[in-house]
Amino acid sequence: MNKFLVAFVFLILLTVTPAFAQRNPTPAIARDPILEADAKHNLDVAKQAFAPLKRAYKQVLLRFEETYAAYPEFSQMDEFLYLAGMSSYYLAEGKGKQKIDLRSEKEKEKFAPEKLRSDAVAYLSTVVDKYPESKFVVEAQKTLSKIKGS
Repeated sequence: MNKFLVAFVFLILLTVTPAFAQRNPTPAIARDPILEADAKHNLDVAKQAFAPLKRAYKQVLLRFEETYAAYPEFSQMDEFLYLAGMSSYYLAEGKGKQKIDLRSEKEKEKFAPEKLRSDAVAYLSTVVDKYPESKFVVEAQKTLSKIKGS
């Protein structure tokens, strides 16, 4: 009877163990293909607006805010955060082709230089902290040093 019990337990372990061994310990993030495509489009538009010839930094920020609100799990969020951080920094420094009208209450609230600097620090710090393997980390750290130094 003991031999039968040992053989039975062994047989059970033999059939159950491979099922456990094949589990994926860290499940992949489920990405919505429609939201991913929409976010990719917004990133492409933002990259064009960020380009040296356009320097439309307000447009970059608006695209980023729209995308982050709708789909914060976007696979290229590190790049979007970097573009938003740099755009905020450049606008705070008075750079870019789109001017800020500080007489408008809405723009004053959203694009005040102090707020833009703090937004830049928040966005770039997120790149450094949340995406340490990103190719944008080094540039984000350099800009953070400039902001904190001034």
